Amino acid sequence: MIDLSQPAVAVGTPAGPVELRERPVQLRGSSLARALLRAGGWRVSFDGLAARQGVAVVYPHTSNWDFVVGLLAKWAIGIDVSFWAKDSLFRPPLFGRWLRWLGGIAVDRSTPRGIVGEMAATLREAREADRFLWLAVAPEGTRKRTEGWKSGFYRVALQARVPIALVALDFGRREVAFRAFLMPGGDAAADIAGFAAALADCRGCRPEHAAPIRWLT
Repeated sequence: MIDLSQPAVAVGTPAGPVELRERPVQLRGSSLARALLRAGGWRVSFDGLAARQGVAVVYPHTSNWDFVVGLLAKWAIGIDVSFWAKDSLFRPPLFGRWLRWLGGIAVDRSTPRGIVGEMAATLREAREADRFLWLAVAPEGTRKRTEGWKSGFYRVALQARVPIALVALDFGRREVAFRAFLMPGGDAAADIAGFAAALADCRGCRPEHAAPIRWLT
């Protein structure tokens, strides 16, 4: 399954995820974005963040429409999130500036600590400085059908000691919902079971492309 023996902050005795119920971080979003979502029959379910730093897992990712709905939801909530993108996408000057404006972080796979180590260090620094930083990821890594979730976001959260927000992009209910905030315990099997309990009933735009909620081996 997931190899947790890499260089990392010690996570102590492996355990299942712990739900964080308090929402001390409140945000103010765009009324225009909320109106546009309502016009399309969508709603956002959000009552605040559990912390000023964390990783938001948005599931399922099955269509290009996910980006449109997700971007409107981001503006409606007022959350300034970052996301990974291949460094080659940032090379065209205009497109690269647009991606950075949206929150894109160029992924350089040649860094000594790797993508996970670099992002975990950035989140730790943000936490120590009390600087707002949330990373949003699609755990499948693609809108096409895969057989499970990639573990990069999970290892980032473990190393940085930040919570994971489980966000449902549910075309069945036409709802973007922050379902739960979980602090991963370090037992990969128990943690993924907690993620599945929160998100298993979500229906993507193209349900046949939705990955099962399990780790890729």
